[in-house]
Amino acid sequence: MRLPEAFVAVVTGAGSGLGRALALQLARRGGRVVVADVAREGAEETVALLREAGGEGVFVECDVRRWEEVEALSRRAREWAGEVDLIANNAGVVAGGLVGEVPLEDWRWTLDVDLWGVIHGCHAFVPSMRARRRGWVLNIASAAGYACLSRFGPYSVAKAGVIALSETLRAELDPREVAVTVACPSFFPTRIAEAARGDDPETRSLVGHMMRRAKSTPDDIARHALESLESGRLYSLPTLEAQAARWARRLVPASVHRITNLGREVLRRTTSTCEPSTPSGRGSPSRCR
Repeated sequence: MRLPEAFVAVVTGAGSGLGRALALQLARRGGRVVVADVAREGAEETVALLREAGGEGVFVECDVRRWEEVEALSRRAREWAGEVDLIANNAGVVAGGLVGEVPLEDWRWTLDVDLWGVIHGCHAFVPSMRARRRGWVLNIASAAGYACLSRFGPYSVAKAGVIALSETLRAELDPREVAVTVACPSFFPTRIAEAARGDDPETRSLVGHMMRRAKSTPDDIARHALESLESGRLYSLPTLEAQAARWARRLVPASVHRITNLGREVLRRTTSTCEPSTPSGRGSPSRCR
């Protein structure tokens, strides 16, 4: 279902990375874009880039963990541009460590942003799309949602939930009226690690190494996701790793764990002498990918 020449889009976590790439590409396609993020500086930079490119954009500060803020985002978007045609639920964070060692606070933080943030976005915007029989829903998950890695429990659980939510929406909505796509990329260069929680140096080193060796860019991921959305595909699998893991999961489920464990061991050996890629610390609650 192709996007019209003029439409209104909301992108969460649009202050940098994938969110910014989505906002810019939507503007190039004719969209008026609401840039939502908790990070004012990055979001205002995104709005400036939109305007430099000849598009229209407005910043709305929003913590996707909080329903009242997402509800206010929906109202602000309608006041600015009318009914919202497209919602891109992109805001995300990550916490690393072993199950039983990751603090419960970090579990809640990750699930609040990565899963509840998407639930809030769908709850706020999908009903009007259903009523108007017109809309586009793009949820950003991850290959980690179906190919789980050790030490990424909170992130994988949240992203698996986003995939299930997207599949549920697809079952509930007529794809000829409201398109639904869930993007499941593997690692690509992002600022998500800057806001990561956890003091596990091995996990941080591995994340940094995998991001540095990734060949896909945020623009690549955004382009594939939007093409999938317009083509009516439920899954956007923009990288070879994501595609291979998805097929392995479907055809030989046990092989996924062997492959991910082998890959992790290889990466652990190649990065055993590396310093952690980012300092340990607490980040803002909906830093974009």
